[in-house]
Amino acid sequence: MVKYFTIKPTAFTWEKEIKKSRFILNMARITSENDARDFIEKINKIHYKASHNVFAYVLGDNDSIKRYSDNGEPSGTAGIPMLEVLQKNDLHDVVAVVTRYFGGIKLGAGGLIRAYAGTIAEGLESIDFVERLTRLQITISIDYKHGETLNYWLNSHNYQIIDTQYDTNVHVVVPVSEEDLTKFQSDLMNQFSGHILFDIGDETYFEIPVK
Repeated sequence: MVKYFTIKPTAFTWEKEIKKSRFILNMARITSENDARDFIEKINKIHYKASHNVFAYVLGDNDSIKRYSDNGEPSGTAGIPMLEVLQKNDLHDVVAVVTRYFGGIKLGAGGLIRAYAGTIAEGLESIDFVERLTRLQITISIDYKHGETLNYWLNSHNYQIIDTQYDTNVHVVVPVSEEDLTKFQSDLMNQFSGHILFDIGDETYFEIPVK
């Protein structure tokens, strides 16, 4: 399995004005071409009075599906630049639609390329990325009195807490890479003088927020 970058499942909107034209970016995470088409259709209905609704999307771990449309803009000035920005950011399984409300000033081919590529590139600076990668699912069991100290240690060492459950002990679920597992266990055993248990689960995909 390969790791990849995508965005959080929630839809995202961002906009800017360029020479009196409004450029509105809408993005969403997708799992199929039907998802992409549904999202594009949704934006088309919302912005049916817009001059253009240009889209681009990539689907699959290796971008096996790539689609774009200039939606009436001069060929090569809108959809392709947007697609290139998605790929340069290593994003997968996402659809982007840039809506343009024409403001009366023509931008020319070069200006359109910069406008569409720039809108999506600048919008991405405000969006939450996640990295999907394979990790072992480790469940740590510890006494209640050490629970807060364990959480602090995990956070300070950049381990993401996936889940926490409580019964006679505190059980914290953390994704850990196979190559880090031995040191991870050793460090925690030393930190808590051996009063800690580990249950090593299967390797699976986890989504880690990208800072």
